[in-house]
Amino acid sequence: MKKATIRIRRDSQTALKEMGERFVKAWKTGKSDGDLLQFESPAALFRVLTAKRWELIERLQSTGPSTLRGLARELDRDVKRVHEDVSMLIKHGLVVRTADRKICVPYDVIHADFDLRAVA
Repeated sequence: MKKATIRIRRDSQTALKEMGERFVKAWKTGKSDGDLLQFESPAALFRVLTAKRWELIERLQSTGPSTLRGLARELDRDVKRVHEDVSMLIKHGLVVRTADRKICVPYDVIHADFDLRAVA
């Protein structure tokens, strides 16, 4: 099972430390915990994962690889807007193109991991 974790880390020092620890662990064991997609704030996350893009990801996970036009038909959306959304999701690694140019989600599971804390 291929897994991605979405994480919000405001503290860049902590984020760098965690990335280094993940790298060392993967290097020593030859195993990865999955891909980590990190954002600096909830606002940054929600600029990438809008409601329509989340729906697009869910649809691809349930139907499997699709053409851009086929996906637009499935979602009952304009092809140009679906293309814009797919381009953004490809840029952030949540969607990929297959060898035959179809679009798919390369993960079986996408897990979101973040804390909301009161500012002291």
